[in-house]
Amino acid sequence: MNRSTTARPLVLAVATALAAAALAVPARADHRASGTSLPAVTPRAETPVLHDDDAGGNADADDPAIWRNAAAPGRSLVIATAKEGGLRVYDLDARPVQSIAAPPAAGEDDAPGRFNNVDLVQGLRLSSGRADLAVTSDRGHDRLRFYRIDRDRPGGPLTDVTDPAAPPVFSRDQAEINDQRTAYGLATWTDRATGKSFALVSRRERTSIALLELLPAAGGKVTYRTVRTLDLPSTFRLPDGTSWSPCGEPGELPQVEGMVVDPADGTLYAGQEDIGIWRLRADLTGTPKLVDTVREYGVPGVYDEETEECTPGADPGYGGTKLSADVEGLTLVTEPDGDGYLLASSQGDNTFAGYDRELADDNEYEGGFRVAPASGALDGSEECDGAAALNAPLGSAYPNGLLVVQDGHDAPGDGDRPATNFKFVDLGTVLDALDD
Repeated sequence: MNRSTTARPLVLAVATALAAAALAVPARADHRASGTSLPAVTPRAETPVLHDDDAGGNADADDPAIWRNAAAPGRSLVIATAKEGGLRVYDLDARPVQSIAAPPAAGEDDAPGRFNNVDLVQGLRLSSGRADLAVTSDRGHDRLRFYRIDRDRPGGPLTDVTDPAAPPVFSRDQAEINDQRTAYGLATWTDRATGKSFALVSRRERTSIALLELLPAAGGKVTYRTVRTLDLPSTFRLPDGTSWSPCGEPGELPQVEGMVVDPADGTLYAGQEDIGIWRLRADLTGTPKLVDTVREYGVPGVYDEETEECTPGADPGYGGTKLSADVEGLTLVTEPDGDGYLLASSQGDNTFAGYDRELADDNEYEGGFRVAPASGALDGSEECDGAAALNAPLGSAYPNGLLVVQDGHDAPGDGDRPATNFKFVDLGTVLDALDD
């Protein structure tokens, strides 16, 4: 594993501090909030459906990012992952612009490429000049992949500029890569003090987060190096003094996927799916703090090997009231004065929660909303994995900004085939819903 010597003291400090913090979590007053009581917003457009089967190229919509074309905002792009289906690029009408295949397996018995999360870096200095990049976590190969964005390039706006020598993020060899405890969640960050750009990458089925510095390589390519890693806790001390870990398949730890960094102050928000939302420094120093927990926090469970499901026990009432596991799709709505929202997908009840962006207000909960069907042909979002918000004018289509959310169950669907896609929502309607 690519782990720095400073990682272990950080892990011990985090575990000790969080055990104490967990003891202070009060029993919730509202045992089970209803997502149906939240205001609804509706999408304006949706991307073509993807099917995670052989006929559909094993394409499964997961995570979007919004690239703003400063010269012509109405010609901005949405870049999204489709897992084994690679990358998809859409215009603001949700029409396909480009499709990029995930890299093939290294060998006949090895895992194929699988693009999990995507984020953007603006103006990274390469050997060929500065460029905007789309960065994606390739879970199949345990690597990051980089794509230069040139909106009017013949053949499509994205060009692969990944250094062929870029190393695995977490694995020591191909055998470990094939175990698929590999690069999973992803957020990018440019440190305003140094101008250096980084990627924060979580590890599948583990609590690890790695900080990678993005570096130019020869020929306009991009590579990276590991700066440090940090492990979030997998076991928590409850207010009654007992120890709790979320139920899961034996050997799996509660992983992080959704992540986002506030560019103004370098604050990282990380969604540990079965636990809640953490706030920590993006340089992975200091002690993380739980902003909110899922309703299922503290609920015991027993894993059934036959059904591969967990049977929950009695709820002791230590969890939060706004999020139902899994926590997914973290994104920021930023405003010039420092105000704005942290948005999180509450996958378990098909809602979204909004928290105050300002640290002075301790990220207090501001409200929530649902992405509901606009019509019989244009449905809402269910079991949302990834989300991206941009609070900037995007031409006549989205003058108030854009929210893009993954839909884990596109309707009306196509028989029993798995069907996913992305919904485009006017950000102005979302802000109105949060302000109500």
